[in-house]
Amino acid sequence: MGDAIQTLSARFPGKRVIVTGAASGLGLELCRRFAAAGWTIGMLDVDAAGLASAADEVTRRGGTVRSATADVTDAASLDAAVAGFVAAAGGLEVMVNNAGVAVGGDFVDLTADHWRWIFGINLLGVVHGCQSALPALRSAPAALLLNIASAAGFASSPGMSAYNASKAAVVALSETLYSELVGTPVQVSVAMPYFFKTGLLRTLRGSEGGRRDAELMFDNTGYTLDRAATDILDGAAAGRFYILAPPRLRALWLVKRIAPMVFLRLFPRLRDKQLARLRGSAG
Repeated sequence: MGDAIQTLSARFPGKRVIVTGAASGLGLELCRRFAAAGWTIGMLDVDAAGLASAADEVTRRGGTVRSATADVTDAASLDAAVAGFVAAAGGLEVMVNNAGVAVGGDFVDLTADHWRWIFGINLLGVVHGCQSALPALRSAPAALLLNIASAAGFASSPGMSAYNASKAAVVALSETLYSELVGTPVQVSVAMPYFFKTGLLRTLRGSEGGRRDAELMFDNTGYTLDRAATDILDGAAAGRFYILAPPRLRALWLVKRIAPMVFLRLFPRLRDKQLARLRGSAG
């Protein structure tokens, strides 16, 4: 069991957590980590079949699982799932708003439906999760609200306008919640991980070119799901608000904050050079 999970278990002895998007990817990996420490885990996902399989695995790893099929775009669905968990488990200390999707392609190639779809999940899904969980979190002696954004929320790569904007909105929402919840038992954290390979591409929408570029980036990232989960939990356990994952992203984050126009000029060029190299290797 990792040091971060030990720290979180000591800080939140009730050991009750809800994770959205728990059937696969980062959500499932976080559930595995909590299970190893004997947490009670509310696994929520819209994919009923995938959730059933994931819940079985997490149970075998030592977790007490209370899973529910829930659509984060439907506030009533999420309210019911969270309320059901809180009633059955007797409370809630940690809420992880992880469910997310991706849209790729140049801005001119995206439709209004693309924008509505991704904001309904990536932003409103987090809003609904926060609204559903905060009453229980605020009544706990200590609690954690962890929103999963992306490095794309501050490093806005070309060809990812809808995804970038949705994740930037999650960062802004989290910053507001941090300010509003100062002095309460709730620690607010927002994770901004770099790309790592998950099942996100299975549901990716957008242009064919956008899909190809996304596949190249995800397949050649060098950053793993296991490492991302570790970095995010380490940041949460350390009490950080901004969790840059991997930590070396802090240098990029600081350049964006200190010299934003330099960043805006240089970052797209670096991204284009990387894609050109990957396309050449693939070709």
